[in-house]
Amino acid sequence: MNSVAADLLSRIEDCRAKVGIIGLGYVGLPLAHALHQGGLPIIGFDIDQSKIDAIGAGRNYLVHLGNELVTTLRDSKRFEGTTDFSRLGEADVIIICVPTPLGKHWEPDISYILQTAKAIGTTLRAGQLVILESTTYPRTTRDDMMPAIFAAASERGKSLVLGRDVFGAFSPEREDPGRKSHSTSTIPKLVGGLDAVSTDLAAAVYRKGVTTVVPVSSAEVAESAKLLENIFRSVNIALVNEMKIVLDAMGIDVWEVVRAASTKPFGFMPFFPGPGLGGHCIPIDPFYLTWKAREYGLSTRFIELAGEINTSMPHYVVDRMVRALNDQAKPMKGSRILVVGLAYKADIDDVRESPSFELIELCLQKGAHVDYFDPLVPATWAGRKHDLQMTSVALSAATIATYDCVLISTAHSTVDYALLAKHAKLVIDTRDAMRAFDVDMGARLVRA
Repeated sequence: MNSVAADLLSRIEDCRAKVGIIGLGYVGLPLAHALHQGGLPIIGFDIDQSKIDAIGAGRNYLVHLGNELVTTLRDSKRFEGTTDFSRLGEADVIIICVPTPLGKHWEPDISYILQTAKAIGTTLRAGQLVILESTTYPRTTRDDMMPAIFAAASERGKSLVLGRDVFGAFSPEREDPGRKSHSTSTIPKLVGGLDAVSTDLAAAVYRKGVTTVVPVSSAEVAESAKLLENIFRSVNIALVNEMKIVLDAMGIDVWEVVRAASTKPFGFMPFFPGPGLGGHCIPIDPFYLTWKAREYGLSTRFIELAGEINTSMPHYVVDRMVRALNDQAKPMKGSRILVVGLAYKADIDDVRESPSFELIELCLQKGAHVDYFDPLVPATWAGRKHDLQMTSVALSAATIATYDCVLISTAHSTVDYALLAKHAKLVIDTRDAMRAFDVDMGARLVRA
């Protein structure tokens, strides 16, 4: 370890190293809190001034994390939030937590990484460590991010060498919004550097705020491990979604089947079906590997088949609704539909890639009138693919009775399902939320 790296390591271990976190969203904000709790000074960077203002007001825009998290940061002399990226040179460690979506043709979009890399390069100096957390395909850190950083630095006459003056690593985020059993501090952290020294430096940073840090041999191993984690979930969800379609045709309850199989104490892990995939990771990340595999002349048939099944689920649900309405002598066109749950999973306000949006649009395309109810999402806003311009309706006996069908897309625990059971003319349940009312509802309850 040369003198530059040794000095940086000393600063990290003594909590003198300033950490800049780029992107104060679902990954960056809890990470900032965890490292701050570990004693490190933090500068939080974001292009959205409203997030900086919210932190300053002690209001958490990520509702599921609570206001205490942001008030802890706001009231500390070791935290600053800013939109001024010219200050990146102040940070000894820079951690990138920016989106990595898919393009119109399901190709990886790493433009946010590259834009951020350029900004880092403009202020790059010796003694800095750059860590990428955004999920991406293998070799992004080495072949895309770092070259973009050095290119921007070179334009300003700076000649710096990776592994001697500047260090780089990848450490995948493992956030699961709404999960109570684990937090950023307790989820084991994988760390893979572009060289051995970078791995050691990055591991030292995370040990300040994370209980278990797991170094791996390279950034590429860490990048690939993150993809494997999400592909594993995508494939198994696709399997049980396909089972749902088959078992439904046979009149067999897939949810009961999964619970029955779960009694086996080994060799089985339960996954449950749903109306489609949501969140930033599972609907998107597998396609990053699919795209990269083509560069090597390889196909990823298993991953692509899982993606095909999962992305078809909203269509299956709506078709099931059409049949259920038909059984009640009602056409889909002109029917009033209430979608319960806009968030992609229960008890959070995160709507990223939520299948509820596609369900709503498919119903609208078929001529239905659609409203939604979500106690955590009072109104929609323009997203990457959808701009519904809708607000949540109130849930009451009177309003429920005005709808021809209630579609449960997300099973928030605060929803009054007994009220739905009593007053809904028809319920399409994609989350097995209405099981307690099977007998009372009879044919008015359809699982899809």
